[in-house]
Amino acid sequence: MPAEPTLKQLHGRAFASLYDEMDYQVARIDGTLPPELTGTLFRIGPGKFEVGDTVLKTMFDADGMVSRFVLDGQSVRFTNRYVRTKQYRGGDVMSQRGITTNAPTLRGNLLPPANTGNTNMATICGELLAMWEGGPPYKIDPDSLDTLGYKRFDGDRLGYLGSFSAHPKWDPHTGDVYNFGLDLLPTPRLRCFKVDRTGRSHQISSLKLWDMVWNHDFALTENHMVFVLDPLRPNIPTLLRTRSLAKALEYQTRNGSTRFALVPRDGSKPRIIEHEALTHIHVTNAFEDGSDTVVEFFRFEDSDIFGKLGKAWQDPADPTDPRAHLTIDEWPRGHLSRFRISKSGRITETVLSATAPMEFPQYDWRRSTLEHNVTYACKATEDVGHYNAVTRIDHRTGAQTTFDFGLAQTGEPLFVPRSRTAAEDDGWLLVLNHDLRSHRSQLVIFDARTIEDGPLATAHLEHHLPIGFHGTFSRRIAG
Repeated sequence: MPAEPTLKQLHGRAFASLYDEMDYQVARIDGTLPPELTGTLFRIGPGKFEVGDTVLKTMFDADGMVSRFVLDGQSVRFTNRYVRTKQYRGGDVMSQRGITTNAPTLRGNLLPPANTGNTNMATICGELLAMWEGGPPYKIDPDSLDTLGYKRFDGDRLGYLGSFSAHPKWDPHTGDVYNFGLDLLPTPRLRCFKVDRTGRSHQISSLKLWDMVWNHDFALTENHMVFVLDPLRPNIPTLLRTRSLAKALEYQTRNGSTRFALVPRDGSKPRIIEHEALTHIHVTNAFEDGSDTVVEFFRFEDSDIFGKLGKAWQDPADPTDPRAHLTIDEWPRGHLSRFRISKSGRITETVLSATAPMEFPQYDWRRSTLEHNVTYACKATEDVGHYNAVTRIDHRTGAQTTFDFGLAQTGEPLFVPRSRTAAEDDGWLLVLNHDLRSHRSQLVIFDARTIEDGPLATAHLEHHLPIGFHGTFSRRIAG
């Protein structure tokens, strides 16, 4: 009998490249597909972890691969296609550096990082976009998954590099989409803008960031874009020496704090409120309560979250790396919190969950700009070095329930309402899970109210999907 794989070997399976592009009807489905759940799930993440002979240092440098699941209430059809980025079309030649990986040529390292289009997907003004925060999004045909080139919004220019964050926010009441671009050149700034229902972009504000803090996400209220700017900054000598932005980022608390920035949607002057330094990655949601602004996210207890996650997610092909030693006790731990910002500038924190290794918060997007009652997230429970469970936090009762996949790599959960008028948590939770023992992935469907009872249905793929990031669901059946 073959030897049982080690935790290190299991961990590495999440970073195994998938070179083939496929299109097939899923043959094995356990349980029963909800007949009302019809539409298309689009997910994106890295697909292959090398360019020619160059092994990519992290998944952030890998070209995006779209995974599509078409659900008609009775069956599931799977299709995957690579985003045809410049790097992908270049074949075995890495002509531009990545966020963490240097190019093999001097010229390639002097150019901006390659736009890998691998982080998130969203439908904006009827167009499906694949996004990466350092450049413009790619247009993707939802039926063929062909790459149709960059999306250049009409109206105000996106900025020097065309940066369009991978986390745009939709206002369900107006139909407008808000986003930002992080510019480092020629002046470090957050460029905030709105995309109206006609697809035209309007710059709202330009927030100068002379200390060059890195920011990944934001939240939206009825009147503000809400940013949580932690003191995560590039060490310039390190940046110049390594030419790697990710390796140069440092959590600098000596002369820094976290700044809550409230950027008015009407273009008036932003408010900046100082707070003790804290660490987060993604923001769940924000809303207004009277004259107060409330924003929710996972606050990590350890400022070295990026160092620890780097230990888990870097150099997947290096057989000497210590990633298998990232035990559950070493995982970055945090708790879900809401921060209330008063009109006077006072900030108070309310803790909403127990402390645990959790991230990738999600909620019912119909509650965007409004108070929501349920948050879903990924959770780690095993020494395998990945998030391997999904959890549900009910803010009305304080109850937290979890479904544990065991030795697995579990992706961000996505809530789909049962209907347009269904209650906030009446619907399904869609999760991509990679069973590391069998080295196969599944689309897992839960009743969003009772995830602890286990899946309603599990669609088993014929192969694995590499570790991924985010995605979106459309009620339109693609194909």
